[in-house]
Amino acid sequence: MSLNTLVAVLVGFGLFMTAIALSTDNYLLFMSGAGMILVLGGTLASTFISYEYSYVLGGLRGILQAFKIDRRGRSHLNTEVGRVIRWAYLVQKEGIVSLDAEAKKTPGWDGGFLRFGVELITTGYDGAKIQSILGNVIESTYERNMVGAQVLRSMAVAAPAFGMVGTLIGLIIMLDNMGDDPSQIGAGLAVALVTTLYGIMLARLVFAPAATKLQQREEIFRFRNYMIVEGLSMLADEASPRHIQDHMNSYLDPTIRYDIDRQLKRAGGQGEGQKTDSKQGRKGSPAKAAA
Repeated sequence: MSLNTLVAVLVGFGLFMTAIALSTDNYLLFMSGAGMILVLGGTLASTFISYEYSYVLGGLRGILQAFKIDRRGRSHLNTEVGRVIRWAYLVQKEGIVSLDAEAKKTPGWDGGFLRFGVELITTGYDGAKIQSILGNVIESTYERNMVGAQVLRSMAVAAPAFGMVGTLIGLIIMLDNMGDDPSQIGAGLAVALVTTLYGIMLARLVFAPAATKLQQREEIFRFRNYMIVEGLSMLADEASPRHIQDHMNSYLDPTIRYDIDRQLKRAGGQGEGQKTDSKQGRKGSPAKAAA
């Protein structure tokens, strides 16, 4: 579970409840089952009218996904570069066909994107064609995965509107009863405004933040995939590991860039690797150095 998301949600609703506790002793004034039903029911009804059933369910699942730790985050990008460089050393040593076994070892959490890219290489496509094919995969995947965020944004817009509808209903009822007991106008107005409060709280603390988090994660995933495509296309053209490293590192923040020489130091083979680089025209060091 994403701890920062959980803490932020608890703090957000905690501030709301603390403000109520410090302002009044009549806590039940803020409880309205009818108002909550109207806001949630109206929001869901509007969303189901606007989107297909499966898309709405996907958007609602996105709220729960916001609490999960995303394996596709920024901290994993360095590992992705290292994997492609390890493959580059393997190709230098054993040829493109050696990637057949690596395709079966690729992680499945990315929807099979990396495995598909390796399969394109072993099929014999050149770098330009691989960039074209995988570019289409990236954009189509991004568009599909962004539907959930779009659904949640629609719900964020609809919730305050239905909160206002509840307020209008309450005002109409209050004005209709005004002739019987004018002293109840204040209490009736307070109850009428509760639905607007519900709509705004749901929009700003649930629907809109979840949509933003989903979009952020999908953008990081798309960024990761484009970085992978850069490496795979050069791998297909049998570029040297260091050339692949430089191109893939151009996508990364300097603090998380992959460094072959640093990996060589850790592997205890710096001297041997530098000799190999000089003999091969900076083509790289043994495959184990990038593992």
